[in-house]
Amino acid sequence: MKSLAERPENPVVGVSVAHEHAADHATGTALYTDDLIVRHQNVLHAWPLQAPHAHARVTSLDVAPALEVPGVVRVLTAEDVPGVNDAGIKHDEPLFPSEVMFYGHAVCWVLGESLEAARLGAEAIEVQYEPLPSLITVREAIAADSFQGRQPTVSRGDVEIGLANGTHRFSGEFEFGGQEHFYLETHASLAYVDEGGQVFVQCSTQHPTETQEIVAHVLGLDNHDVTVQCLRMGGGFGGKEMQPHGFAAIAALGATLTGRPVRLRLTRNQDITLSGKRHPYLAEWDVAFDDDGRLQALRATVTSDGGWSLDLSEPVMQRTLCHIDNAYWIPHVEVNGRIVKTNKTSQTAFRGFGGPQGMLVTEDILGRCAPLLGLDPTELRARNLYVSGQSTPYGQPVRHAERLAEIWNQVHQRADVRERRRDIEEFNATHTDTRRALAVTPVKFGISFNLTAFNQAGALVHVYKDGSVLINHGGTEMGQGLHTKMRQVAATALGVPLETVRLAPTRTDKVPNTSATAASSGADLNGGAVKNACEQIRDRLAEVAARKFNIHPDDVRFVDGKVTGIGFHDRDMPFAELVHDAYFQRISLWAAGYYRTEGLHWDADRMQGEPFKYFSYGASVTEVEVDGFTGAYRMLRTDIVHDVGDSLSPLIDIGQIEGGFVQGAGWLTLEELRWDDSDGPSRGRLTTQAASTYKLPSFSEMPEEFNVHLFEKATESGVVYGSKAVGEPPLMLAFSVREALRQAAAAFGPEGHSVELASPATPEAVFWAVQDARRALADDGAKRPLASGRGRSDDGASQPPASRRDRAASSATGVSAGEAASTEATSAEARSTSAAEDSPDATAAATR
Repeated sequence: MKSLAERPENPVVGVSVAHEHAADHATGTALYTDDLIVRHQNVLHAWPLQAPHAHARVTSLDVAPALEVPGVVRVLTAEDVPGVNDAGIKHDEPLFPSEVMFYGHAVCWVLGESLEAARLGAEAIEVQYEPLPSLITVREAIAADSFQGRQPTVSRGDVEIGLANGTHRFSGEFEFGGQEHFYLETHASLAYVDEGGQVFVQCSTQHPTETQEIVAHVLGLDNHDVTVQCLRMGGGFGGKEMQPHGFAAIAALGATLTGRPVRLRLTRNQDITLSGKRHPYLAEWDVAFDDDGRLQALRATVTSDGGWSLDLSEPVMQRTLCHIDNAYWIPHVEVNGRIVKTNKTSQTAFRGFGGPQGMLVTEDILGRCAPLLGLDPTELRARNLYVSGQSTPYGQPVRHAERLAEIWNQVHQRADVRERRRDIEEFNATHTDTRRALAVTPVKFGISFNLTAFNQAGALVHVYKDGSVLINHGGTEMGQGLHTKMRQVAATALGVPLETVRLAPTRTDKVPNTSATAASSGADLNGGAVKNACEQIRDRLAEVAARKFNIHPDDVRFVDGKVTGIGFHDRDMPFAELVHDAYFQRISLWAAGYYRTEGLHWDADRMQGEPFKYFSYGASVTEVEVDGFTGAYRMLRTDIVHDVGDSLSPLIDIGQIEGGFVQGAGWLTLEELRWDDSDGPSRGRLTTQAASTYKLPSFSEMPEEFNVHLFEKATESGVVYGSKAVGEPPLMLAFSVREALRQAAAAFGPEGHSVELASPATPEAVFWAVQDARRALADDGAKRPLASGRGRSDDGASQPPASRRDRAASSATGVSAGEAASTEATSAEARSTSAAEDSPDATAAATR
């Protein structure tokens, strides 16, 4: 394979083009899995019987009444499974359970001539349960010692020495919620059996190969007996990486037993109550800083709620531990991870795959500790950014760490941070019941699968005699523009116009053994495979052209649909003509491409190695305004500078950055999953089952001004055409929203007040943070008389003297600060240093 990163003359990559099916999506002509039933006759519809208990044993199941309901054809139960009654890769997810493990668990499925008939059939089934004790919250599970999976640890240095030597030491805990994927298209599968006994499954899945494997083992078949196709998805976000397999298996089982096509498409309520979400976490931490505010040591235990089965909880936890440092150098680290087993849906992959949870822990620590150190939070972050020569706690060198400082400076300049901070100070001084704040946060995110074996991909490329091109690769399209990028890669590699390249749906009988479209690696892996296949064909064509032009094959050039030679100005031939000639010379015009990511090594037992090909970097600035009466807030402006290497498709990448940021802001501010943890009959029931109760970000939650800039001159060697991943990293740029809300709430209190802010930071949570800040202000004001000309802002709110800021903030936040007194002694010096933070050169302190 030729250089992956090098771009030829006039490449199609790097050009802003619209999503290949944007018009189809907008006009409703794009087809999704559930739209395909019109192509089939006598389709049966599947409906689940969901249990009304969080934990129970099924003591009897009588399906006979359902079969008496008009239109009901069959009820699927465990007795019908010819293979393995399990839908998971860990063999801990019975497809038809005898023990209900969460409220809404499906115990059987009804097949009907219509959806209504299937629903009525499910209602008619007579089932008896023996309720069992249940665990709903993380704390309940910890108390019951209910753990599952491995408990990894990532460590470096000597954390005890680091904590003991730190001048300022704080400890605390942080519990934060999960997130519902809420893709526009719910889980959907359509299965039928052809005349040769081949099981064909149309499925909305991010991992067709694994769907194929699960369907095969449920049916007791070989993988070659099952073909899975994914036309496109109406959103995935990780929720369709593992979770579709069982639903596809139900449809395939029904089709096998009845000989009729079976359609399974979940309602929104079923999708939310049956499928997994982002993992909620509980973190307990102990951290130390030196006198300059630099991190010295971090010891933490992070516990995720895995739900009733393991699913992907173990690799999610690994990535959490590998990203808890975010963009910061921490000399001494010891972070322990563990997964609790609760009676809730099995939590699964979600954009970021555990990375956001780990990074959020550290961002929360810095946001809480900055006032206790007498530092502006932005300055504290700048002082701790990675620099060249440093490595992560698991031993991977942080390559191109200098980009962090460059991006940090750029986002300061583009966001005009210095001037806007002055404007914010003036606004807050003249508005009694409203506060504004601005926060800056960085992102460092590793790109590759945790499981090294998944870092491979295949592609199949056909060039037809007329010069048109058809490509098929192992990646799936969920709206992120992967197929658009692959067309651009193929057009660039073959030197043909974009319109001559067409892309076929992803299916397992065209490209086998594919990895999931996940880990932000879709373009890296499949792009490498597509480029490899195209280069094989191009090299063959170059031999034909070389003979025609009487030059060496290395001197043949393919540009804009023409074939010529180096230095030729008056001689070329159309690409289609060359292809035609090659066919009659019996030259193969198709190729299977392959790519594997080089340079990866990961020891999951030791949690050491280099699991990532590279790191994606970014930074964001967000300004918010908070209403002190209600906690309601507005995002006034967001500025982002993000590193995508040399972009394959700038318009697609900017859209991904904007979408990822908004989804991250939703997780951090609005999207609150609530489960009934009472002892009543609905214990374990998810109470936020629809958009009416589960709040999603909309246009009104978008920043009123939103500026995104792609970091320039950022070629990444060893990656297809010098690009970088864009899917997951932008989600973490939304940390700036939460940190700005924290600072705005703190502005209602005494200077230096440290705010504890719940996550998600809903308006209610912000309101309580504001109330806490106001109480701290009142308490501080009551302890001393106002000094003449001091201690009062322009709106009349009292302020504490500088010598008491750290003590007030420490007691207000509940952060244990044994060295708060020593903090007071250094706070004046630290505050004078922090004045430089709003300069465009704020990272000068980080280049230590």
